[in-house]
Amino acid sequence: MRTGFGHRCRTGIAAFVAALLAAQPVAAQSVLRDAETEAFLEKISAPLAKSAGLSPGALKLVLVSDPSINAFVAVGQQIYINSGTIEAADNPGELEGVIAHELGHIETGGSALTAQDAAKSATRITLLSLLLGAAAIAAGAGEAGMAAMMAGQSAAEGKFLAFSRAVEGAADASAVRHLEQAHYSGKGMISFFQKLKREEYRLTPSYTSIDEFAIDHPMTDDRLLTLTDSLEKSPWWNTPIDPAEQAEFERIKAKLVGFMEDPDLVLRKYPESDQSTPALYARAYAWHRGGYPDRAVQEVDRLVARAPHDPYFLELKGQILLESGKPALAIPALRDAVLYSRNTPLIASLLGHALVASDDPANFKEAVQVLKVAVQRDNENPLAWYNLGIVYTRIGDEPRASLATAERYSLEGNPRLAMMSAEAAMHGIPQGTPDYIRAQDIALTARDEASRQKRRR
Repeated sequence: MRTGFGHRCRTGIAAFVAALLAAQPVAAQSVLRDAETEAFLEKISAPLAKSAGLSPGALKLVLVSDPSINAFVAVGQQIYINSGTIEAADNPGELEGVIAHELGHIETGGSALTAQDAAKSATRITLLSLLLGAAAIAAGAGEAGMAAMMAGQSAAEGKFLAFSRAVEGAADASAVRHLEQAHYSGKGMISFFQKLKREEYRLTPSYTSIDEFAIDHPMTDDRLLTLTDSLEKSPWWNTPIDPAEQAEFERIKAKLVGFMEDPDLVLRKYPESDQSTPALYARAYAWHRGGYPDRAVQEVDRLVARAPHDPYFLELKGQILLESGKPALAIPALRDAVLYSRNTPLIASLLGHALVASDDPANFKEAVQVLKVAVQRDNENPLAWYNLGIVYTRIGDEPRASLATAERYSLEGNPRLAMMSAEAAMHGIPQGTPDYIRAQDIALTARDEASRQKRRR
């Protein structure tokens, strides 16, 4: 369900809308992809996922471009974490608490589906009250009819909100167990709840007058008391934060701040006097986004001088050069980044992009090889499919260019164009081959989805 660790005072129709949207894809928000951040989130979540009974690699964490503090589960074994949540956190323990809570939703079968059931049940109450009210109004009892409608809406809201609070409480209880079984301290979860409490006070000046039955989360004060009592009993409560893990966290937070915040604000947060690795990282992004690629490369070169084989420093250098219109200069750094990251797909796709953008036919064969491996290991990267389509066109393989384009349109949620591209691919690819079968699958799936969309319209 699209509620989670963050507190939101949703009442009335907003709560119903949230529930009915719960099972929809996160389409209205932008998903952020970063190899280093994804690797870090996967590492800290693996012991928690094991506690929840998930197989290795089954849990997927998705970073959403949203400055608010929130995390949620939509459908399946996927946790969406707002960028604002990472920016608000001070240590990995706080993120671990967020992830542990959201795993509680997954463990109970996926909150989105159960939330939809609750919303449907509440909607039935509302519809019944509308029918009774309309009947009363038609019979001449206007005031009685309006009262019936309002009473029905109130009952429906109360039913749904009570369900939502119960779900959140159950997720908190699961989080306690996951943290203990992962040998993580719960101090981070408590400190993050304290941040949420301060946010509640800031956003709701009349905090003490909030009706606890009119919100979709339990009150943070109550959650803090319950969680603190449970977490302090864990044998891992006083486990200190791993310094190496803290350093990794500070890196991903700094690069996120550098990417998301206004460059001037970033330079104030991380002034030139700060020569730490996170500060260099943040300023590199700020200078790059501010239109000063040479200054950005200077910051990255300082990072590379400290750790010549760090794949993420090399990746950033290549990215800055590529996006500054210098793809040929970006290629060596990105080749090294792919090598030292053991062919991480996101970094490999960036190398493929640079090879294609170089417009050098001598690089096209390498581009095909690099991008094919990248999409085989991570097929949810539209940019990789886009570049693969371009390089296939450059070497004269139009059928496979059409197949790559079909893959991209399918990912982007455009079934009509996906179907057209897949059918074009089928005309030029030998029948029975893996590529032909894949094109056929996309065409059939896209045709069905296009028909569904037409019926909905």
